[in-house]
Amino acid sequence: MAKNKKETVDKKNEKQEGVKRSFKMSKQQRFVLGCLLVLFSIALLVAFISFYVNGQWQNDQSVVNQLGDRAEVAENWLGKFGAYLADLIIYRGFGLASFIFVRLFFLTGMFLALELSTQKLKNTWFWDIFAIIVVSVLFGFFATSAPELGGTIGYELNLFLQDYIGKTGTLLTLLFGLIIYLIFKIKLSPEKIQSYFDSTKKEFKSELDKLKPAVNQPESAYNLEEFAIKEEVESDPEIDDIHIKTVDTQFELNKEALKPTISHSSEIELNPVLKPITPKQELPLVSPDEAFVIEKAEEEDIIEENLASRLVADFGLFDPTLDLSNYKFPTIDLLKEYSTGGITINQEELEENKNRIVDTLRNYKIEIAQIKATVGPSVTLYEIVPEAGIRISKIKSLEDDIALSLSALGIRIIAPIPGKGTIGIEVPNKNPTMVSMKSVIGAAKFQEAEMELPIALGKTISNETFVVDLAKMPHLLMAGATGQGKSVGLNAVLTSLLYKKHPAEVKFVLVDPKKVELTLFNKIERHYLAKLPDTEDAIITDNAKVVNTLNSLCTEMDNRYSLLKDAMVRNIKEYNDKFKSRKLNPEAGHRFLPYIVLVVDEFADLIMTAGKEVEVPIARLAQLARAIGIHLIIATQRPSVNVITGLIKANFPARIAFRVTSKIDSRTILDTQGADQLIGRGDLLYTNGNDVIRVQCAFIDTPEVEKITDFIGGQKAYATAYLLPEFVGEESGINLDIDISERDTLFREAAEIIVNAQQGSASLLQRKLKLGYNRAGRLIDQLEAAGIVGPFEGSKARSVNILDLNALDQFFNNEQN
Repeated sequence: MAKNKKETVDKKNEKQEGVKRSFKMSKQQRFVLGCLLVLFSIALLVAFISFYVNGQWQNDQSVVNQLGDRAEVAENWLGKFGAYLADLIIYRGFGLASFIFVRLFFLTGMFLALELSTQKLKNTWFWDIFAIIVVSVLFGFFATSAPELGGTIGYELNLFLQDYIGKTGTLLTLLFGLIIYLIFKIKLSPEKIQSYFDSTKKEFKSELDKLKPAVNQPESAYNLEEFAIKEEVESDPEIDDIHIKTVDTQFELNKEALKPTISHSSEIELNPVLKPITPKQELPLVSPDEAFVIEKAEEEDIIEENLASRLVADFGLFDPTLDLSNYKFPTIDLLKEYSTGGITINQEELEENKNRIVDTLRNYKIEIAQIKATVGPSVTLYEIVPEAGIRISKIKSLEDDIALSLSALGIRIIAPIPGKGTIGIEVPNKNPTMVSMKSVIGAAKFQEAEMELPIALGKTISNETFVVDLAKMPHLLMAGATGQGKSVGLNAVLTSLLYKKHPAEVKFVLVDPKKVELTLFNKIERHYLAKLPDTEDAIITDNAKVVNTLNSLCTEMDNRYSLLKDAMVRNIKEYNDKFKSRKLNPEAGHRFLPYIVLVVDEFADLIMTAGKEVEVPIARLAQLARAIGIHLIIATQRPSVNVITGLIKANFPARIAFRVTSKIDSRTILDTQGADQLIGRGDLLYTNGNDVIRVQCAFIDTPEVEKITDFIGGQKAYATAYLLPEFVGEESGINLDIDISERDTLFREAAEIIVNAQQGSASLLQRKLKLGYNRAGRLIDQLEAAGIVGPFEGSKARSVNILDLNALDQFFNNEQN
């Protein structure tokens, strides 16, 4: 049953991969298909327009019915093909609503040709097809005598709805469809309607308020002018033929009527002389009721749609894998299948071991109520239930006697088994089964694992694939004697991550003092590895460079914590989710943060050569780095207390112990014995601070790793490996005197960048020259010492003392002379 189930899962995965491969298009294919769809949309538009011009749809009916007859001539501008398309899509289809298909095909072609995200396109297709159906049925409902407006589909759907819900129900259904479209597509809401009417009301009221002073104040002024003219005229006895006309209306005043009509124009001055006007307090221009205006403060406009959600709707979630969008994960067939028939159960061996266990315990007057066997790849677990009154410690003390009776390589007694009321005796199989990496990687438990950093270690005693999450550990300590499987275990861990994580999501920092264990991973340097700037090899083999790398990781940790603080999140998962949702601005320094996994193959050698210089940054990373996605995997073959110190053990709750030579070493790794009784060849014990689980590590050979790295290395990669922040110790810092010989090699290039930008800042040099912060800061100090930039001015950028490149060239020429 297990075999059939595995074969079914493998076939299903292969079929899914084949389907994905068949539908994957290259850039050229996408561009050609996009151009074809754009031209097809234009052809549709021409055919549709000519369909309605001059009633061609009626004249071309005979042509559509006789496409094979070349004597028939179509009036459609696109010929017989256009007549057929228009008849099929408009007349037999959706009528006038078919014009929306032109928009759909045009947008689809542009999205494919320009390689835009198709997330918005899917939404457009759904709502446009929804609109096509609703509009077609709407025309079919109101224009039953014109089938070319609603089309056959709209007409038939309308009749179908009327047969079941009547005309009223059909109309209500169409109105409901329109409301759905307005709400979800056009984003119409009651709040927007209310805000529109409120704004219209405010505009009307503001216009009315402007009219009030224009109505009252000029009338009073004009009355004063009229009063002054009357008084002037009455005071002159020679003038007797004067007609003054006033306008009674409140809103309009005839100025021409105010001018006096006289026979001799020289006898009177037309410009009236106004008498002094009394203060406004004594002679109010308007009545108190009209002067009292209540002004309502305008409410601020509320943007109901969040800016981040609008960006997501327009462009989709940020995709960190976009730079390597065509990257293909390694296929399972690159791995070798070592076991053919799975676990073989030897019934005679099981019966013999059971009888020997029962007889040995009986010799010491220990009766057994029940015994059960679980067969694993390399070990069989015998669970026994002793009779009442038997002390567990008595059975535990018989470990060597049972091993002697079974003639076994080494047995392990679990008394009691956690979570069960039984005692476990683990006995090695005479013919162990090898666990291949292919069977573990292809298992559904690993393929469907929803973990951040899934690792498939191997199979348990019950033959279940053992998968753990490195992000939850959060650090892993591996130890064991020479030749017991540590290097294979490291390869299994790295292979698991290569099969599950994209190069944009995880980076490795590999430390290999042996210089031969991890060299195969050099081929994926620009995909998965991280290194210091200005270093040739990404895999660190020199112990002197390990200290700088560890301190650089500490700097990276501090920088990431600053980003998390600015983003107001607690861990890397929340930060990346927020960045993908476009809620963090890259211009403010935010970026997508990949996980970083530090792998040290031989930790004891580092302790011997560097000592505290290595232990301090390792302990600091182990204490703080879990929240920002830096995880440590440390392996050593000498698990002594001076190598695995208490400070390191306290921060490495997850431990893997391969076979060791003594109980003391077992206690050093696991804080309990048991690792000294393993059988070797990948047999391991795993603990994460609670239970101890026995696992047979999956075997992956060097040729398999080489195939995987060749497959990944042959694909398009990033320009460089992931660059860590540069770290320079105190003894290797650059003296910031004016001495030209001690300047940085990039001094002149940095000076040109600063003079061009007319802005002196370390961050500018970091971006332009791709440097770490420390080196950029030293360059700024050297530029200040040379007099090119001014002194530090707090948060402001430094001033630049040289105005252009010509002056800079003259500066360097003077220095050389």
